[in-house]
Amino acid sequence: MDAPGTGSRRLQGSSYVDDTGAADPALAAALASYGDAPDAADGYPAVLAALAGARVLVPVVAVVGEVEHDERGLARDKTSDMATVLLTGADGRLALLAFSSTASLARWDPQARPVPVAAALAAATAVQEGAAALLVDVAGPQRFVVDDTDVHRLAAGWRPARLPDGGWAWLGSAAEPGNSDEAEQIQ
Repeated sequence: MDAPGTGSRRLQGSSYVDDTGAADPALAAALASYGDAPDAADGYPAVLAALAGARVLVPVVAVVGEVEHDERGLARDKTSDMATVLLTGADGRLALLAFSSTASLARWDPQARPVPVAAALAAATAVQEGAAALLVDVAGPQRFVVDDTDVHRLAAGWRPARLPDGGWAWLGSAAEPGNSDEAEQIQ
């Protein structure tokens, strides 16, 4: 639909219009199970598999641009922008924040605006922003970090799949640059 008076701009509807803000049930179950036994062999890949098909909420917060002062010297915002949030870890690497639900987002910052996106898009945004990781539910109930090669695979739309022997591997297109024809095992 064209915006009145522009003739050329189109508004794209969100695929999450009816989103209630609740966590995806499969992702919530995988995160809870991972929290109960984080060292279990299936824990990490099971969360990756649930996350790959889930919607997450990326927080957007207001960032002050320009500040002006009135005649009494009091400062006020002249401009502000909205920005996604990158967290710097103790090791200096950056992570993009994402949340499974509005409840987990509110634990971190009740003022942040939730933007619902597919987990693959959140991972792609992390990569584009130069972040080394996607950090899910930083304030709980169960924190989960997707980093290194896994964040790149998730960003490329690859999906973890259980193998007949009970192990896990990434499935995706071998036609993508830098990828081989073989499935990559998830550790």
